Amino acid sequence: MSRRVVVTGASSGIGAATVRAFLGQGWDVVAVARREDRLRELAEETGAEFVAADLTKQADVDALRAHLESTGGIHALVNNAGGAKGLDSVEKSSIDDWAWMYEINVIGTKRVISALLPLLREGARATGHADILNVTSIAGLTAYAGGGGYNAAKFAEHALTEVLRLELNGEPIRVVEVAPGMVATEEFSLVRFGGDQARRDAVYEDVPEPLSAEDVAETIVHALSLPRHVDLDLIVVKPVAQAAPYRLHKGELRVGD
Repeated sequence: MSRRVVVTGASSGIGAATVRAFLGQGWDVVAVARREDRLRELAEETGAEFVAADLTKQADVDALRAHLESTGGIHALVNNAGGAKGLDSVEKSSIDDWAWMYEINVIGTKRVISALLPLLREGARATGHADILNVTSIAGLTAYAGGGGYNAAKFAEHALTEVLRLELNGEPIRVVEVAPGMVATEEFSLVRFGGDQARRDAVYEDVPEPLSAEDVAETIVHALSLPRHVDLDLIVVKPVAQAAPYRLHKGELRVGD
């Protein structure tokens, strides 16, 4: 029986790469994001099914659930939608930016889980298990200067994930968290810096091999391809050049004396 997975934040970056990776492993994939034009391009390229939905709007999430319920249900959910805005101090950062980050990273994840968990339970009855995988960030595990709003949102999403695992204990539903470090995608830092391409490019300048979206996608698919009794609770994945959010080597990696 083919398994069906929903991937949110699928219009670019890690989400789009994850759609491709699951399809490559024979899964049925439903790509979800706000931008229908980008989803349509992805669907034309890959053959993935898609649903355009703004996860900050309950009506859109309800419509997503109705569509999935009427078209065969689901067996796995990858909550990848999220993002960062700004790199200012707690004192000077924008309240609107904080609200946006909390809404998409935390409330959006909660909305989708609440809406789709009943469908995942039905999927588990059919196949013996189901999966929820939340893509968070090392920013949800370690604070860094300038990361206040993003740290707060991702720490909250990390806590949500741990609580969910406790609540679902006893059910055949794995709850997995993938916390990436630096990933060089086309949009993450561009959004963070309000479309400033130069600031975006400077983030990755001289960093030896930051992660790619495909690296993270491979990690996600691997976690959900393991035997159903194996739960990788928390996977932290960083480039070798990044020891912590605040410690990043630039320039060639060299063997020490």
